[in-house]
Amino acid sequence: MINTNNLTKKYGEQTALDHLNLDVKEGEIYCLLGANGAGKTTTINLLLGFVEPTSGSAFINQLNVSEDKRATKRFLAYIPENLMLYPSLTALENLDYFAGVAGKRLSQDNLKGFLAEAGLQTEAFNKRIATFSKGMRQKVGIAIALAKDAKVLLLDEPTSGLDPKASNEFGLLLQKLRGKGVATLMATHDIFRAKEVATHIGIMKDGQLKQQFVANDISLSKLEKAYLNTMEYNEVGS
Repeated sequence: MINTNNLTKKYGEQTALDHLNLDVKEGEIYCLLGANGAGKTTTINLLLGFVEPTSGSAFINQLNVSEDKRATKRFLAYIPENLMLYPSLTALENLDYFAGVAGKRLSQDNLKGFLAEAGLQTEAFNKRIATFSKGMRQKVGIAIALAKDAKVLLLDEPTSGLDPKASNEFGLLLQKLRGKGVATLMATHDIFRAKEVATHIGIMKDGQLKQQFVANDISLSKLEKAYLNTMEYNEVGS
């Protein structure tokens, strides 16, 4: 569902992403770990078609993103660190609007069902987004993905700034989407959350994918050690 083939992005002499090869299949959650500037956000922006690659290719559901951005967007949902919703509209109104943009005309009962499935409390359905916490806004984002019937979910630091309870709830929602066959790529700094929710984990540094793991094959302590060793090695070698 998500594939990159030697995907590279340069800004002048600076290489933001260096020949990335990545595959995420249906029902997989792939977490990209790395510090700021590692290339995580660049990867997601290329998959979204927000920027053009210098070389290589990005694919969503086997469609080349650069060649058909509109078609690839039909299959995906995107939740950034700060999800942009209309603050003066309610949760229901936002969901109705964004579902409509995706070509979905849904009844009020269906809209409420998606918000409930995303974990939003019933009493919040008709409250303005301006009153929502970040965790509540992220749940609306998940509801949008559910309503859109997205096959691919791209996440950029979605748990940053969330308290432990809200972060845990978000992780449970990702597992629910995994059960529906959604392919998820999540950029994050959070090693603990990555180990908890991911099926696969990659460590990035300086635009390169340095290491990859099957999440069940590595303990949290060994993952943390691998991450720190990767960062230290590159600092010493730089």
